[in-house]
Amino acid sequence: MSHTPEVEDEKFLLAAIERAARAREGGNHPFGALLVLDGEPVLEAGNTVITDRDATGHAETNLVRLASRTYRREQLARAALYTSTEPCAMCAGAVYWSGIGRVVYALGEDELLALTGANEENPTMALPCREVFAAGQRPVDVRGPFLYEKAASVHDGFWH
Repeated sequence: MSHTPEVEDEKFLLAAIERAARAREGGNHPFGALLVLDGEPVLEAGNTVITDRDATGHAETNLVRLASRTYRREQLARAALYTSTEPCAMCAGAVYWSGIGRVVYALGEDELLALTGANEENPTMALPCREVFAAGQRPVDVRGPFLYEKAASVHDGFWH
């Protein structure tokens, strides 16, 4: 069930959804992510699974790799990762290990599964990111799902 995000969160989520649309336009799966540090968007990444022929090329993992090379761990602890879709187990692990302190997502993993069905290109796992983070030794603040209609629209016609 979608809730209403705070105004600033909504702005950044919409930017992540727009990045997902650009990933799709570029021939990839429709996922996008944005890193916000001290209230300012500083990095973005889209899915590159198809064009890079890399199963780990999810938007969030691509963003975490870039963020880890660009910012110190203390900075990442203050950062928020905004994403068009809830991070999968792999991406949640990457976020956890990076030290990023907050995750805000639009489309829930369960909502994504309802959209994709049994599509072999997206074998969605029924493992919420909150459960992955809860298994760790440090807290990660998680907010979502938000903006279902806008987040789902970038997937229209893609998976079937």
